[in-house]
Amino acid sequence: MTIAPRIVLSSDHAAIDLRRKIADHVVAKGWIVSDIGPTTPESTHYPKHGQAAANAVIAGEADLGIILCGTGQGIMMAANKVPGIRCGVCSDPFSARMIRAHNDANMLSIGARVVGDALALEIVDAFLDTSFEGGRHATRVEMIEPQDA
Repeated sequence: MTIAPRIVLSSDHAAIDLRRKIADHVVAKGWIVSDIGPTTPESTHYPKHGQAAANAVIAGEADLGIILCGTGQGIMMAANKVPGIRCGVCSDPFSARMIRAHNDANMLSIGARVVGDALALEIVDAFLDTSFEGGRHATRVEMIEPQDA
């Protein structure tokens, strides 16, 4: 019996609708989704949502994470503050494939005000359907990991 992969989703208030569409899409692909909100449209702070999703990935509660805000930039910066997270913001499928294949990204960030729904789902598919290539890329990923002081 194969265990379905797990993914955590989070966003700020600007991306709730797109996050829900991504959640439905990812479930249809066979993933177990943990959607950690928010659920209401009141203004909220993207750093806490990016860090919460990143902490879930690092804790092993999810294999990968997808986070969203208006541009994808701020929430990505917040997630990358968590040691061991490698999150990239992507506005196209090629970049999403490359952050997985070459950078072993464990989180994807999308700007809900930057890409439309259909393109966002293509980006998600590219991210989820790509594996890390290892090899020379593993050496480079090791170089960007936090080093002991």
